[in-house]
Amino acid sequence: MHTGKRYTPWEFFRWTRQDVFLLLIIAAIPTTMYAIGLTFVALPWQPVAIVGTAVAFIVGFKNNASYNRLWEARQIYGSIINDSRSFGYTVRDVLKEQSKEKTRVLFNRHMAWLTALRYQLRESRPWENMQQARNLDYKKNHFEVSEQIINVETALGSYLSKEDLSYIMSKKNRATQLVAMQSAALASIRSEGQMNDFQWTQLQQILMRLTDHQGKAERIKNFPYPRNFSSIATYLLFLFILLAPFGLLREMEKLGDGTMLQGYTIWLNIPFSALIAWAFHTLDTVGESSMNPFEGNANDVPITQISRTIEIDLFDMLDDANLPPAIVPINDIVL
Repeated sequence: MHTGKRYTPWEFFRWTRQDVFLLLIIAAIPTTMYAIGLTFVALPWQPVAIVGTAVAFIVGFKNNASYNRLWEARQIYGSIINDSRSFGYTVRDVLKEQSKEKTRVLFNRHMAWLTALRYQLRESRPWENMQQARNLDYKKNHFEVSEQIINVETALGSYLSKEDLSYIMSKKNRATQLVAMQSAALASIRSEGQMNDFQWTQLQQILMRLTDHQGKAERIKNFPYPRNFSSIATYLLFLFILLAPFGLLREMEKLGDGTMLQGYTIWLNIPFSALIAWAFHTLDTVGESSMNPFEGNANDVPITQISRTIEIDLFDMLDDANLPPAIVPINDIVL
């Protein structure tokens, strides 16, 4: 997540610089052909404008869907924060001071669940965009993804016993199995008479809500923006980028009529066509960069920071003196 006021113009240029050079070349080819006398290549601007209108609608629709996916992901993690806090103080108050160690084990296992979940959400999918050169370049110069630096076993080892860690690492969906372990632990505490049926029911309901949140996050992670909509947007955009320089040729030539620039304004077609194409292309690229809110992009939901916030809140309930530091933005990026 970007925490600054805005991306700088330089960041945008560097992020799209390869596209800018390509768009300039695409605009230069028909302009040069027209300038040397091949005027038949010029197209009427009206059909090109119709294609541009269609592209504007479909790119707008795509960006709206992209934002909805991003915002839903943030709402899911907002609910995880709330239910984690509810789980924390309910467990603390049910088990009370005499079972503080059991409370700590349950808290640690909850943190292991958050850790396993974020590692699963950071796994790569074929339709995600982080392997694009522009995103890799921006990542190299601005931020790191902790889940790609520290392996999951090491991260989980901070919260689980060796036996539990060995068991969880053998599972396919580790986050689900950690919730199942929490449920089994609560059932054991209930059978020991340390909580009554009502308290057990409350905690089970929280676990079920956490499972529901996990499922919603997995749905966003594992179900891409429909490929038919994405494909048609890409093809129409590509068509418009190719046609725009041809449709502006005669209009640019007319700019110089009756002035000292007559015959030269045709070359303005190159920067203006590239600028128009860049605007449409960048809008589409921005939508793509927000489409998958857990992939490790600069525009992701900051699930690592949220997990650390929950950890601080939980262990602060136990009056721990050595709380972990909050995760702060680096280069205005926080994950």
